[in-house]
Amino acid sequence: MLHFQAKAQLGEGAYISQTGTSKNLILIKDHYLSFIDYDDSKKQFGYTWGGPIQQQGNNTSIMIEYDTKDSTHIGKTANLYFKIQNDAIQIKTPDSERIFKRQKAIAQDLDALWRITGRQQEAKMHEIPKADRKTIKILVDGYFQWIAINPAQKGFYGTGGGYYSFKNNLYTEKILFFSRDNTRVGQELHFNGKLENNEWHHSGKSSKGDDIYEIWSKELAN
Repeated sequence: MLHFQAKAQLGEGAYISQTGTSKNLILIKDHYLSFIDYDDSKKQFGYTWGGPIQQQGNNTSIMIEYDTKDSTHIGKTANLYFKIQNDAIQIKTPDSERIFKRQKAIAQDLDALWRITGRQQEAKMHEIPKADRKTIKILVDGYFQWIAINPAQKGFYGTGGGYYSFKNNLYTEKILFFSRDNTRVGQELHFNGKLENNEWHHSGKSSKGDDIYEIWSKELAN
């Protein structure tokens, strides 16, 4: 697990470190952090880990809910140490030092941490009650990631993400990484999207071409 020295609070947004074509992406929104390693040019997904964060003074900690590289970290707390340098983060690990550049802030109405709470099947909307298994989605500054997990059982069932935009009730995704099927990388998907009563109604065709209608609700990190 990474360990960083904190000199200031880590702000919400998207941060990228790149070595050659390999990228590390950090997404932070609504007290939740996700770290993703991928190479979209080679259509390779490396790994991801993340969970709720707490920041108190110069200390930032993360409660690990998923870690595809080492599931023994799940349920444990990791301390994050970092140094803010303008719009970048200097990160030191025992064997390396990296600079993560903060990406341009692109505020959109869907920026939030979401959890799926409804799915239409056979023309009927079915509620998905809160349980240990969950699918969450982080959207911030033009980037998105969904993660299907069960922290109680250290279960990981898939993830994907990339760029997104939301304008005039049209939600668009461009896939940069997909753990289940790397042939989807580079694909651009278009959906209908609307916000009603603080819920996100998401409908259209999935990456497999199936009809979908989902409801997502804002999630509060623990």
